[in-house]
Amino acid sequence: MGNMKEHHSLKNETNTFQAIVIGSGISGGWVAKELCDKGIGTLMLERGRDVRHLRDYPTATTDPWEFSYRGDLPHDIKQRNPIASRCYAFEDATEHFFVKDNEHPYIQEKPFDWIRGYQLGGRSLIWARQTQRWSRFEFEKPARDGYSIKWPITYDELAPWYSHVEKFVGISGERNGLDVLPDSEVLSAWEMNKAEASIATSINEGYADRHAVIGRCAHLTEPQPIHQEQGRGKCQARNLCYRGCPYGGYFSSNSGTIPWAEKTGNLTIKTDAVVHSILYDDESKKAIGVKVIDRLTKEESFYFSDIVFLNAGSLNSNLVLLNSVSDRFPNGLSNDHDVLGRYMAFHHYRGSLTATYNKDLDSYYSGRRPTSIMIPNFRNVKKQDADFQGGYMTFYSTSRKAWNRKVEGQQYGVDYKRELSKPGPWSVYMMMQGETIPKKTNRVYLSPTEVDEWGVPLITTSIDYDDNDERMLRDFLNEGKQMLESAGCDMISEHDSQQAPGLDIHTMGGIRMGSDPTTSMVDKHCRLHHCQNVYVTDGACMSSTGVQNPSLTYMALSARAAEHASATFK
Repeated sequence: MGNMKEHHSLKNETNTFQAIVIGSGISGGWVAKELCDKGIGTLMLERGRDVRHLRDYPTATTDPWEFSYRGDLPHDIKQRNPIASRCYAFEDATEHFFVKDNEHPYIQEKPFDWIRGYQLGGRSLIWARQTQRWSRFEFEKPARDGYSIKWPITYDELAPWYSHVEKFVGISGERNGLDVLPDSEVLSAWEMNKAEASIATSINEGYADRHAVIGRCAHLTEPQPIHQEQGRGKCQARNLCYRGCPYGGYFSSNSGTIPWAEKTGNLTIKTDAVVHSILYDDESKKAIGVKVIDRLTKEESFYFSDIVFLNAGSLNSNLVLLNSVSDRFPNGLSNDHDVLGRYMAFHHYRGSLTATYNKDLDSYYSGRRPTSIMIPNFRNVKKQDADFQGGYMTFYSTSRKAWNRKVEGQQYGVDYKRELSKPGPWSVYMMMQGETIPKKTNRVYLSPTEVDEWGVPLITTSIDYDDNDERMLRDFLNEGKQMLESAGCDMISEHDSQQAPGLDIHTMGGIRMGSDPTTSMVDKHCRLHHCQNVYVTDGACMSSTGVQNPSLTYMALSARAAEHASATFK
């Protein structure tokens, strides 16, 4: 790591701050906002390029016919990017927000699709924006059912922080009064179309433990004064979100937290800054700053602070800590018990169902709603009641397409085109979002021999499915089919994508939270056990994946940890 006295001698007014935040995505943006609101001089480091709201959304208002490939990508780009190309949002209108496969290589000991966005705002520009609170069961059942360590915090402790975040972000949805899906602070909800509502009624009336409700999403359906103060406007239901929203209708770091933090005068942003490692001082037993490699020039520099927040995204946060070695921590910062990089988990998305629904053919819909219908988890909620551990949410939606369907007895001509212009039957799509079990063998580690162009060791992924995941998949396919059949759907088909872990983009763990330093890396405040001025509040700190979408929980944990850090160190 070099000589600490030498590092101290490099400190000056231009490279010394009260806090450093590594990463500018969903969680890093929230940390910066909260620290800056409290008067703390903060440096935000982003390894990618500068991207600014409005200015840097080059395709936000481009019409479909103006794209060379009409939403597709040329064959050579797909060939060069087999990993990025598997992501549903990677296309000619969005490819500038994705890391290409050759831009930051990694080693796959087992197949793993790592989808990344290296720019100011990170993946908050291209996330799917689904936002649900964890329930108390998410926090309780991993230890209750024996598949992970006990969470050191409860739902009640995090609930005020959920509210704090939701009011700023703007969450569309309903208050459904479900213990398995706690109510959020919500704006007006999007509506189900008639077919979705009919299927929901069938499920809600046919199953005592299942509730089909409209999804919750980070979209402004009725902007409040706090959103207008951010300069954000109403969602236009364009479904062009991954291009960057010029209206600020959906929440991103770029439209929300980063400009808010900048207005305080307390935020400094440095882009093209690849964080090599965190600097640890043996004498004070604290981190004193970070070592940075310029992405473009490869020049080395150092930045110093009292507090360090690590929010680089789950895998990169693990990479930074693993590479932060010293005499005291030869295996990575605070890694005394070989926990760092282990117990990785992710969301299970392999299962889906398609069907046809021939009722309610007198109805259609308008707009492009940014969410679907949710069925919160009904497995292993209050006790272990299935042949697998963990649970899963179910999502479904319906649509009526006038194209890409067979028309009986016709193949071409005026009558054929006229028939195609009429809406067809309702098509139904249903999918799972399942919990996977944190396991010591599911891990990431650094290559002992290979480095990237900035001299940082390549991260190696060794993460896979297991029998528990297969049993959960079978249960979803069976239960989903039964729910669709009971609602009157037909032509039901089951699908197993067999996709690799990582493509879910909900990778968690490696720096997990817990009370025991021998089995966890960070405490209840998200501080490293053995270096208590370093906080980790992105997906890496999660002790388990839960069933709900994780970003809202990352944001709440980030705001809570920033409050603790500012009170402790100011």
